[in-house]
Amino acid sequence: MDRTVIAYIIYLVVSIALTIWVARTLSRNGRIFLADVLRGNEKLADAVNHLLVVGFYLVNLGFVALYLSDDDTVLDTRGIFEALSTKLGVVLLVLGVMHLGNVYVLNKIRRRGVMEREQVPPVAPQDWVAPPAGA
Repeated sequence: MDRTVIAYIIYLVVSIALTIWVARTLSRNGRIFLADVLRGNEKLADAVNHLLVVGFYLVNLGFVALYLSDDDTVLDTRGIFEALSTKLGVVLLVLGVMHLGNVYVLNKIRRRGVMEREQVPPVAPQDWVAPPAGA
């Protein structure tokens, strides 16, 4: 078997496994944020969480597939490790950026929800004003 094909197989197995692991971690822990933001609506939190995970899979697995091709042919075992380290390093960086992006967005949504729930009027109402005559 060609060494380039071996490198591709290892790259795909490791990249897909990492993508699945990160997506499951985000799903499990991000659900808590979503439930808080959505004020305890568990069904909606689960639905949004599932949609986010599907989007995460589509973006990352699409990137892994597009980044698979390589113009260089792997000639020896050292070339396999060099090609894999470059490809997996980029995939890890993309996964990290996607993870941080998800956490950032979830935190922004959560903060907005907390701010909206904690809004109080600047001055408590003290009296009622009658509407003007003829209105």
